[in-house]
Amino acid sequence: MIHGIIFDMDGLLIDSEPLWIQAERHAFQKVGIELTMTQTSETTGLRVDEVVEHWYLQYPWDTSDYTKESLAQEIVEEVKKLIREEWTAKKWVIQILKFLSTKTTNIAIASSSEYSIIQEVVERLDIEKYFPIIHSAEEEQYGKPHPAVYLSACKKIGVIPEECITFEDSLNGVISAKSAKITCIAVPEDVNKGNPKFAIADIILDSLEDFWEEEWKKLSK
Repeated sequence: MIHGIIFDMDGLLIDSEPLWIQAERHAFQKVGIELTMTQTSETTGLRVDEVVEHWYLQYPWDTSDYTKESLAQEIVEEVKKLIREEWTAKKWVIQILKFLSTKTTNIAIASSSEYSIIQEVVERLDIEKYFPIIHSAEEEQYGKPHPAVYLSACKKIGVIPEECITFEDSLNGVISAKSAKITCIAVPEDVNKGNPKFAIADIILDSLEDFWEEEWKKLSK
Protein backbone atom coordinates (compact mmCIF):
# COMPACT_ATOMS: atom_id res chain seq x y z
CA MET A 1 0.00 0.00 0.00
CA ILE A 2 1.05 3.60 -0.59
CA HIS A 3 0.90 5.83 2.47
CA GLY A 4 3.28 8.60 1.44
CA ILE A 5 4.15 10.63 -1.64
CA ILE A 6 7.35 12.61 -2.08
CA PHE A 7 8.11 15.05 -4.88
CA ASP A 8 11.39 16.34 -6.14
CA MET A 9 11.12 20.02 -7.05
CA ASP A 10 13.61 21.40 -9.60
CA GLY A 11 12.71 20.26 -13.10
CA LEU A 12 9.61 18.45 -11.85
CA LEU A 13 7.33 21.05 -10.26
CA ILE A 14 8.99 24.08 -11.82
CA ASP A 15 11.00 24.48 -15.00
CA SER A 16 14.04 25.65 -13.05
CA GLU A 17 16.83 23.56 -14.55
CA PRO A 18 17.54 26.20 -17.26
CA LEU A 19 17.72 28.79 -14.47
CA TRP A 20 20.25 26.73 -12.54
CA ILE A 21 22.32 26.27 -15.69
CA GLN A 22 22.28 30.01 -16.38
CA ALA A 23 23.23 30.86 -12.79
CA GLU A 24 25.98 28.25 -12.59
CA ARG A 25 27.59 29.15 -15.91
CA HIS A 26 27.56 32.84 -15.01
CA ALA A 27 29.05 32.25 -11.55
CA PHE A 28 31.80 29.90 -12.72
CA GLN A 29 32.86 32.37 -15.39
CA LYS A 30 33.96 34.62 -12.51
CA VAL A 31 36.59 32.07 -11.55
CA GLY A 32 37.64 31.41 -15.14
CA ILE A 33 35.61 28.25 -15.77
CA GLU A 34 33.54 28.12 -18.95
CA LEU A 35 31.06 25.30 -18.46
CA THR A 36 29.34 23.79 -21.48
CA MET A 37 25.69 22.74 -21.49
CA THR A 38 26.84 19.10 -21.45
CA GLN A 39 28.99 19.71 -18.39
CA THR A 40 26.20 21.38 -16.44
CA SER A 41 23.94 18.39 -17.09
CA GLU A 42 26.46 16.19 -15.22
CA THR A 43 25.53 17.80 -11.92
CA THR A 44 21.75 18.01 -12.33
CA GLY A 45 20.07 17.09 -9.07
CA LEU A 46 23.12 17.72 -6.88
CA ARG A 47 23.22 20.16 -3.98
CA VAL A 48 24.77 23.51 -4.93
CA ASP A 49 27.80 23.09 -2.64
CA GLU A 50 28.42 19.69 -4.23
CA VAL A 51 28.21 21.24 -7.69
CA VAL A 52 30.83 23.81 -6.70
CA GLU A 53 33.05 21.13 -5.16
CA HIS A 54 32.69 18.96 -8.27
CA TRP A 55 34.04 21.66 -10.57
CA TYR A 56 36.65 22.88 -8.07
CA LEU A 57 38.21 19.41 -8.04
CA GLN A 58 38.47 19.47 -11.83
CA TYR A 59 39.37 23.14 -12.30
CA PRO A 60 40.75 24.49 -8.99
CA TRP A 61 40.85 28.25 -8.64
CA ASP A 62 42.43 30.62 -6.14
CA THR A 63 39.94 30.54 -3.25
CA SER A 64 41.53 33.59 -1.66
CA ASP A 65 39.84 35.57 -4.44
CA TYR A 66 36.56 33.62 -4.54
CA THR A 67 35.75 31.03 -1.87
CA LYS A 68 33.70 27.95 -2.69
CA GLU A 69 31.10 29.07 -0.16
CA SER A 70 30.71 32.53 -1.68
CA LEU A 71 30.41 31.07 -5.18
CA ALA A 72 27.71 28.63 -4.01
CA GLN A 73 25.78 31.44 -2.33
CA GLU A 74 26.03 33.59 -5.45
CA ILE A 75 24.47 30.78 -7.48
CA VAL A 76 21.64 30.42 -4.95
CA GLU A 77 20.86 34.15 -4.97
CA GLU A 78 20.92 34.25 -8.76
CA VAL A 79 18.56 31.27 -8.98
CA LYS A 80 16.09 32.92 -6.58
CA LYS A 81 16.24 36.12 -8.64
CA LEU A 82 15.61 34.21 -11.87
CA ILE A 83 12.72 32.27 -10.30
CA ARG A 84 11.07 35.56 -9.31
CA GLU A 85 11.55 36.95 -12.81
CA GLU A 86 11.13 33.95 -15.09
CA TRP A 87 9.43 31.11 -13.18
CA THR A 88 7.31 28.64 -15.11
CA ALA A 89 5.38 25.80 -13.50
CA LYS A 90 5.69 22.45 -15.20
CA LYS A 91 2.55 21.29 -16.97
CA TRP A 92 -0.05 19.35 -14.95
CA VAL A 93 1.52 20.15 -11.59
CA ILE A 94 -1.65 21.53 -10.00
CA GLN A 95 -3.80 18.77 -11.48
CA ILE A 96 -1.58 15.97 -10.17
CA LEU A 97 -1.32 17.58 -6.74
CA LYS A 98 -5.10 17.90 -6.50
CA PHE A 99 -5.49 14.27 -7.54
CA LEU A 100 -2.88 12.88 -5.14
CA SER A 101 -4.07 14.99 -2.21
CA THR A 102 -7.30 12.95 -2.33
CA LYS A 103 -5.25 9.78 -1.74
CA THR A 104 -3.14 10.81 1.27
CA THR A 105 -2.10 13.86 3.25
CA ASN A 106 1.39 12.42 3.78
CA ILE A 107 2.94 14.45 0.97
CA ALA A 108 6.36 16.10 0.99
CA ILE A 109 8.98 17.80 -1.12
CA ALA A 110 12.50 16.37 -0.91
CA SER A 111 14.84 18.66 -2.80
CA SER A 112 18.55 19.31 -3.25
CA SER A 113 17.74 23.02 -3.25
CA GLU A 114 18.10 25.12 -0.13
CA TYR A 115 15.01 25.92 1.94
CA SER A 116 15.02 29.53 0.75
CA ILE A 117 14.66 28.37 -2.87
CA ILE A 118 12.03 25.75 -2.05
CA GLN A 119 9.99 28.37 -0.21
CA GLU A 120 10.32 30.76 -3.14
CA VAL A 121 8.95 28.09 -5.48
CA VAL A 122 6.02 26.89 -3.37
CA GLU A 123 4.92 30.49 -2.84
CA ARG A 124 5.21 31.37 -6.52
CA LEU A 125 3.25 28.27 -7.53
CA ASP A 126 0.79 28.74 -4.64
CA ILE A 127 1.12 25.08 -3.63
CA GLU A 128 1.88 25.40 0.09
CA LYS A 129 -1.40 23.67 1.04
CA TYR A 130 -0.33 20.47 -0.74
CA PHE A 131 2.98 20.14 1.09
CA PRO A 132 2.73 19.99 4.88
CA ILE A 133 6.30 18.71 4.88
CA ILE A 134 9.31 20.16 3.07
CA HIS A 135 12.79 18.73 3.41
CA SER A 136 16.02 20.08 1.94
CA ALA A 137 19.26 18.20 1.45
CA GLU A 138 21.02 21.18 3.05
CA GLU A 139 20.23 19.41 6.34
CA GLU A 140 22.06 16.27 5.25
CA GLN A 141 25.73 15.38 5.23
CA TYR A 142 25.34 14.23 1.62
CA GLY A 143 22.91 15.29 -1.08
CA LYS A 144 21.46 13.24 -3.91
CA PRO A 145 22.30 10.63 -5.20
CA HIS A 146 22.79 9.65 -1.54
CA PRO A 147 19.43 8.45 -0.11
CA ALA A 148 19.58 10.61 3.04
CA VAL A 149 17.20 13.34 1.83
CA TYR A 150 14.53 10.77 1.01
CA LEU A 151 14.99 8.78 4.20
CA SER A 152 14.61 11.96 6.26
CA ALA A 153 11.53 13.02 4.30
CA CYS A 154 9.95 9.63 5.01
CA LYS A 155 10.60 10.10 8.73
CA LYS A 156 9.05 13.56 8.66
CA ILE A 157 5.80 12.27 7.14
CA GLY A 158 5.84 9.19 9.36
CA VAL A 159 5.91 6.58 6.61
CA ILE A 160 8.41 3.81 5.90
CA PRO A 161 10.21 4.09 2.53
CA GLU A 162 8.66 0.88 1.19
CA GLU A 163 5.21 2.48 1.53
CA CYS A 164 6.18 5.65 -0.37
CA ILE A 165 6.31 6.69 -3.98
CA THR A 166 8.35 9.55 -5.33
CA PHE A 167 8.38 11.58 -8.54
CA GLU A 168 11.80 12.50 -9.92
CA ASP A 169 13.16 14.07 -13.11
CA SER A 170 16.93 13.62 -12.70
CA LEU A 171 19.02 10.46 -12.75
CA ASN A 172 20.75 11.48 -9.50
CA GLY A 173 17.31 11.83 -7.93
CA VAL A 174 16.17 8.44 -9.19
CA ILE A 175 19.31 6.82 -7.76
CA SER A 176 18.66 8.56 -4.44
CA ALA A 177 15.06 7.35 -4.26
CA LYS A 178 15.85 3.78 -5.26
CA SER A 179 18.74 3.64 -2.77
CA ALA A 180 16.21 4.60 -0.10
CA LYS A 181 13.98 1.69 -1.24
CA ILE A 182 11.24 4.02 -2.43
CA THR A 183 9.14 3.26 -5.50
CA CYS A 184 10.29 5.84 -8.04
CA ILE A 185 8.34 7.36 -10.91
CA ALA A 186 10.71 9.09 -13.30
CA VAL A 187 9.59 12.00 -15.46
CA PRO A 188 12.83 12.79 -17.30
CA GLU A 189 13.54 16.18 -18.82
CA ASP A 190 13.36 16.27 -22.62
CA VAL A 191 17.16 16.01 -22.93
CA ASN A 192 17.08 12.74 -20.97
CA LYS A 193 14.10 11.07 -22.56
CA GLY A 194 15.27 7.71 -23.86
CA ASN A 195 18.31 7.62 -21.58
CA PRO A 196 18.66 3.90 -20.76
CA LYS A 197 20.02 4.68 -17.28
CA PHE A 198 16.51 5.67 -16.20
CA ALA A 199 15.53 2.00 -16.45
CA ILE A 200 16.26 1.70 -12.72
CA ALA A 201 13.06 3.66 -12.06
CA ASP A 202 9.90 1.65 -11.42
CA ILE A 203 7.84 3.68 -13.88
CA ILE A 204 8.95 6.14 -16.58
CA LEU A 205 6.48 8.77 -17.75
CA ASP A 206 6.65 11.36 -20.50
CA SER A 207 4.71 13.82 -18.34
CA LEU A 208 2.92 14.15 -15.01
CA GLU A 209 -0.20 14.09 -17.17
CA ASP A 210 0.31 10.34 -17.59
CA PHE A 211 -0.15 9.47 -13.90
CA TRP A 212 -3.76 9.03 -12.88
CA GLU A 213 -6.11 6.49 -11.30
CA GLU A 214 -4.94 3.48 -13.30
CA GLU A 215 -1.30 3.99 -12.36
CA TRP A 216 -2.24 4.68 -8.73
CA LYS A 217 -4.19 1.44 -8.50
CA LYS A 218 -1.28 -0.54 -9.92
CA LEU A 219 1.06 0.81 -7.27
CA SER A 220 -1.48 0.50 -4.45
CA LYS A 221 -1.91 -3.27 -4.75
